[in-house]
Amino acid sequence: MHVKDIMQKEVVLIDKDQNIQDALKLIEKHKISRLPVINTNQDHVKELVGIITEKDIALRLGSSKYGNLAPSHFHASTVMTPDPLTVESNRSIGVAAKTMIENKVGGMPVVDEGEIVGIITKTDFLNTCRGRPFNEITVEERMTRDLITISAYERLVHARRLIIDENIGRIPVLEDAELEGIITAKDIANSMISFRKVVPDKYKHARIRNLLVEDVMTQNVKKISKEASLDEAAAFMLENNFSGLPVVDGKDLVGIITKTDLLNFIVELEEVS
Repeated sequence: MHVKDIMQKEVVLIDKDQNIQDALKLIEKHKISRLPVINTNQDHVKELVGIITEKDIALRLGSSKYGNLAPSHFHASTVMTPDPLTVESNRSIGVAAKTMIENKVGGMPVVDEGEIVGIITKTDFLNTCRGRPFNEITVEERMTRDLITISAYERLVHARRLIIDENIGRIPVLEDAELEGIITAKDIANSMISFRKVVPDKYKHARIRNLLVEDVMTQNVKKISKEASLDEAAAFMLENNFSGLPVVDGKDLVGIITKTDLLNFIVELEEVS
């Protein structure tokens, strides 16, 4: 199977001079997690110059480097990762998945002869997780066991720092060993946008440090049993637009299963075949 067989052919783009509020609106409207950033030259050719993700927005807005700037002052070019990795449409899905894992990216624009023809993300691989052997392998066999967790009463800036340092997209929130919620890069991005809109500039730096995880986290978290199969996990993620799911054994949190865990399995299968 090749990239062209599973990629999204209609790509949502953002101009480098648009602001990050526009970016978040596009991400929310189209239920996507990343946007290729373009620069339209004098010949009206759309040149790929970067890529912007929810995590990029969360990291920049929580940074003291950008101080008290309002969200409208953050352009896509400020937040984007320049010169993004790309892939050709005739590459195998195994090669694409391995490239994404090795470079710790969640998606790549698909470029043929200098033209953007699509985009491939971890979500697109979930559609391949059907039937054998995905219905024969349990979540417990492929989940991540070494969990990074956080308390609801810790500061949001600490959650942001964990997401940066550990290069993760979500953190389970525990109280007395029980799962109370989950906080994601998207949650942090949206909270930072809202915060900067309503808090006067001179108070931003001090008050942002007082935000707690409980102010932002998602409660009533959807979970999956360790006994569920990988194809059930993939279908659950697709249906709910999740990138990862806490894994439970009864009431106990025992791991987390993410798109990356599924990609690792796909790479193993492709290399064997």
